[in-house]
Amino acid sequence: MKIGIIGGSGLYELDDLRNVETKELATPFGRPSDAFICGVMGDNDVYFLPRHGRGHVLLPSEINHRANIFGFKMLGAESIISVSAVGSLKEDLRPRDIVLPDQYFDRTKNSTGHTFFGDGIVAHISFAEPTCGKLRKCIAETARRVIKADSGLDVRVNEGGTYVNMEGPAFSTRAESHVYRQLGMDIIGMTSLPEAKLCREAGICYQPLAMVTDYDCWRETESAVTVDMVIEHLTANTKLAKEILVVLLTGGFERKQACDCSESLKHAILTNAGSISEETKKRMNIIVGKYV
Repeated sequence: MKIGIIGGSGLYELDDLRNVETKELATPFGRPSDAFICGVMGDNDVYFLPRHGRGHVLLPSEINHRANIFGFKMLGAESIISVSAVGSLKEDLRPRDIVLPDQYFDRTKNSTGHTFFGDGIVAHISFAEPTCGKLRKCIAETARRVIKADSGLDVRVNEGGTYVNMEGPAFSTRAESHVYRQLGMDIIGMTSLPEAKLCREAGICYQPLAMVTDYDCWRETESAVTVDMVIEHLTANTKLAKEILVVLLTGGFERKQACDCSESLKHAILTNAGSISEETKKRMNIIVGKYV
């Protein structure tokens, strides 16, 4: 398998890769967040990219998601696992717990940066189920196995949940946090939704591995979220995320059942092939080539 890993806050490198090389890519949508670290783990070709750049130099709103996902597509990634730091909107989703979201609620304003389409080619993907259920199940099974093997870990794996994607960089107001809770949302973050949309357009399986760092600011019995609090939990979460990824990628990564993520554009492109310019076809060939 060819597997992409997006490292979130705290995860800027991936251990235990063999045959490591660094690849700087230029895409039609600009440059990705950083160079891709490419190597082998188990029987898998692995491509790692730190979402915020090494040293955490990019705000959530500064990330070029289109370049990031297009870069993974250029490298041949079939699946992407995205590690994300999130706030909890539920009492029973505790700091350091894991959530594998299967839904999103969009609070962003940059929809043009969340699609490869436009400029002479129109497509509308199906997004009712925005993440890959087969990949989610595989990650959940592995995470539970890793946690069970360490008797000192008190971490729950939650398979499913709704991720509120805000823009940041400020955290939520208390009023916003309470509204999200009243609406039944589970976790909140600043980066995952654009990745999910772009992976769907690119025909890449996608699943976030969301690691809880705090209770956002709705839990008034505790202090509001601070950077120090987040970093403390980030350190523990990063260690666990690395362990899960190593076991997953060295243990014979397979989703057991085929999914249809790779066929997401089969009935999505509305523009007649004859109306698409040769320049656009060339730019988008890696995404739409087999359809136009």
